[in-house]
Amino acid sequence: MPEPTSRDPLSSSVGDYLKAIWSLGGTEAVSTKDLAERLGIAAPSVSEMLARLHEVGLVQHEPYRGARLVPAGRREALRLVRRHRLIETYMVEHLGYAWDEVHEEAEVLEHAVSDRFVESLDALLRHPSHDPHGDPIPRPDGTFPETPAVPLTRAEAGTLFRVSRLRTQDSADLGELAALGIVPGRILRVEEGEGTSILSVRLDGELRALPRRLAESVQGEVVG
Repeated sequence: MPEPTSRDPLSSSVGDYLKAIWSLGGTEAVSTKDLAERLGIAAPSVSEMLARLHEVGLVQHEPYRGARLVPAGRREALRLVRRHRLIETYMVEHLGYAWDEVHEEAEVLEHAVSDRFVESLDALLRHPSHDPHGDPIPRPDGTFPETPAVPLTRAEAGTLFRVSRLRTQDSADLGELAALGIVPGRILRVEEGEGTSILSVRLDGELRALPRRLAESVQGEVVG
């Protein structure tokens, strides 16, 4: 990642594109259609922006084959991801926000603060490795801390599963998961499923019905 500077060199819209490409594809190509759906922007406008990002050396874009981040684009995307997740952590730990309230605020603030501010925030928080949702916070060099990523839906009945991460930013889903007690660090027992739409888990000795759409966002590791 670049050294801290006093201001963000990218516009917020460019940053949002880079971050969305990284979120959808990582190092792989992302289709214009998927990117348009993620950003809520018409496909022709997305294609136009991708062509611009290609010209300035942030993405590799081929019409009808999608776009992927080049190293410079990936650095900038992870720089924003780092900002976002540190801001969310600060809001939960020091400002009294619930974890389902921070995403939209962080989306705005990540473009408003300087790199110097972010690194000071990181020091204040004592260099956290993960945000409140269990998402890994990129290190300044762009690497990530190890994070177990087995989907809960793949855990066999009768196994113990430790939750590490919730792969959703939807406030309603996060609120529902919190109400069920399914948060990073908790250990639950996977029971037999109740049909195709419900996954049964036991937490603190109590059987709880977890809608499969929520279970698909829960990641962690089998521990017994």
